[in-house]
Amino acid sequence: MAEKIGKQATIQDHAAFLRGGHDFQSDIQMIAGSGLITTILETVMLATNMRFAAVARVTEDRWVACRTVDEVNFGLAEGDEIEIQSTFCQSVRLTSQKVLFNDVATDEVYGNHPIAAEFGIVSYASIPIHRSDGSFFGTLCAIDTEPRDVKHPRAVAMLEMFADLIGQGLETEERLEAQEQLVANEREMARAQEEFVAVLGHDLRNPVAALYSGFRLLEREQLTSTTAEIVPMMRSTVYRMNELIDNMMIHAKARLGGGIRISRTTDAPLAEAITQIVEEVRAGSPDTEVHLDLSFEQPVYCDAPRVAQAVSNLLSNAVRHGAESKPVKVNGVIGRNGIEISVINQGESVPDELRKNLFDPFKRGTDTRGEGLGLGLYIASSIALAHGGQIDVSCSNGTTTFTFYAPLQKAAL
Repeated sequence: MAEKIGKQATIQDHAAFLRGGHDFQSDIQMIAGSGLITTILETVMLATNMRFAAVARVTEDRWVACRTVDEVNFGLAEGDEIEIQSTFCQSVRLTSQKVLFNDVATDEVYGNHPIAAEFGIVSYASIPIHRSDGSFFGTLCAIDTEPRDVKHPRAVAMLEMFADLIGQGLETEERLEAQEQLVANEREMARAQEEFVAVLGHDLRNPVAALYSGFRLLEREQLTSTTAEIVPMMRSTVYRMNELIDNMMIHAKARLGGGIRISRTTDAPLAEAITQIVEEVRAGSPDTEVHLDLSFEQPVYCDAPRVAQAVSNLLSNAVRHGAESKPVKVNGVIGRNGIEISVINQGESVPDELRKNLFDPFKRGTDTRGEGLGLGLYIASSIALAHGGQIDVSCSNGTTTFTFYAPLQKAAL
């Protein structure tokens, strides 16, 4: 019998499945990789005394073994295929009715059937497997070369129950696979978007820097009263553009690289970096008075440019949200717990409902002057975390204070 079945497997076989190139590769993998299916087939054999059981994928013109348990040595393994006309499963697919006989020699319907005679089948059971949406998948089969009582009501009920269970499992597995594919596609799309943002930010940096330098040079020239008003405004706008690009690039690189990376240096020029940031904000927002008070009385081991970027984001946030007639203060000290840099502004307090998500990316307040991406506070917080610290916010009597904390650390020897 094994030779006869082997001759029929001329379309695709087990080797095609092992190579990963079978037409029904995903269906076979889903069934063959399920421990539940194996348990069901072994239970069917134990309960019916049948020595071969299988789950087959059946279509209009294909019969493919997806999982087999074979004690008769039929020679059918996962991926092996036989001609659909050589099976009873074509009838099962067309009618959605099970095929059962205990002994082909005495059965009133299938007595001496040519398919049974060709393969030496004596007892047989084939139960349709439907997905939960009613679509036909294949069959649950049990075969033996000796008479077996597969038509017993209990055996039939068990076979039908297992076929239903397999169908429900198929639906679950297929939905899970589709969901996983959707998630994978979304991740790939998000990564492509982040790569695009990083490249875009990089390409925009040079022309924006050139514009910023050009406006600084123009301010040194003899200007008319009109241009003297316009140039500082344009320079402020370009500064804001540069800030947005920096935040956009830091966010994209952090996402692509698994987080914001810092590069600490010994005796980092933190005061100089923060002073430069404050001067740029003063130039970009000439209508806002910014007070600076730094007292770093010992060497600091940190990534000064990154800390300055965090302060820049906090300061820009304070300028946008603070009362226009009130100054903004930037204070920095080395406290008992490490670096403490506070940015203080007067104005409306941060709403309670906004505080819990204040440092999430793309979160923006409802009272912003000017445009923003909602990345500033998120990046500032990420820089603090990268230094082993955090950013706290407090509001009291019309004063809002953002404080950057980072513990003092020593350089590795």
